[in-house]
Amino acid sequence: MKPLPLAALGALLAVSGCVKSGPPVVSHPHYVIGDGYQANGAWYYPREDYGYDRTGLASVYSDDGAPSVTTDGEAYDAAALTGASQILQLPCIVQVTNLQTGRQILLRVNDRGPANPGRILAVTPRAAQLLGIPAGGLAEVRVTIQKDSSQSLADSLGGGIKIAAAPVGTFQAESLAPPSGVASASGAAVVQTDRASSDSVGAAVPPLRLPERVTQLPPSPGALYIQSGSFGHRYDAYRQSARLAGLPNAHVIAITGGGRMLYGVQSGPYYTVPQADSALSSSLAAGAVDATIIVQ
Repeated sequence: MKPLPLAALGALLAVSGCVKSGPPVVSHPHYVIGDGYQANGAWYYPREDYGYDRTGLASVYSDDGAPSVTTDGEAYDAAALTGASQILQLPCIVQVTNLQTGRQILLRVNDRGPANPGRILAVTPRAAQLLGIPAGGLAEVRVTIQKDSSQSLADSLGGGIKIAAAPVGTFQAESLAPPSGVASASGAAVVQTDRASSDSVGAAVPPLRLPERVTQLPPSPGALYIQSGSFGHRYDAYRQSARLAGLPNAHVIAITGGGRMLYGVQSGPYYTVPQADSALSSSLAAGAVDATIIVQ
């Protein structure tokens, strides 16, 4: 084959460059909940939840894994304080605390994910930087929804349930002994000021781009556990515990709060992420399709 002349090669490269570049993505945010779905062995049921307060592991969006448009129709911006949740209404505002560094920020959740069932949140590289999460790394986090700003956001986009929400209290877990006849299975300081916006998140509708405010709290890392189930009857929890008998210290817990009593199964502690990931995979394979990693 004859080599291309330099002029022709240059023209070809120029055309190639033009094809790759397109018009900038324009944000058209809209309110999203969505149907239940399965991913990597786990089932997720998105819902509107203004009492969400969970611990778990957070990951960082990779360059090749980030979307150009988020699930709620916003242009993805690696420099914005945004993230992805498997089940929360979109968009919403959450407070994210890195339990290992004590750093805390507000984040706009506008995307579905992460795909890994052992992670409860994915954050942009900029959010990770402020939280002290290394690129490609993980962190133990607590994620708490901001009720007022999230409701204002939903109302502004024409979404949200228009009835008074039931009161949601703090949920606490307590280990339980098996019932008779059932065998058991073996001070704040702001360290960084606003950069992106002078608007207050306490305003009626939070800005599309949240300001960069980092609060420094004492670090409070914990051990990792696998938790699954939210059964109304204790015997159902013990049946699940029996299916997970191969996991260390699998036991039934009582989950109290919000005027309800539920029962789940917990195993652990696990002191490394690979150990917890392996136990989570075993739980999912045994049929505990809502199993997740928590920190306590």
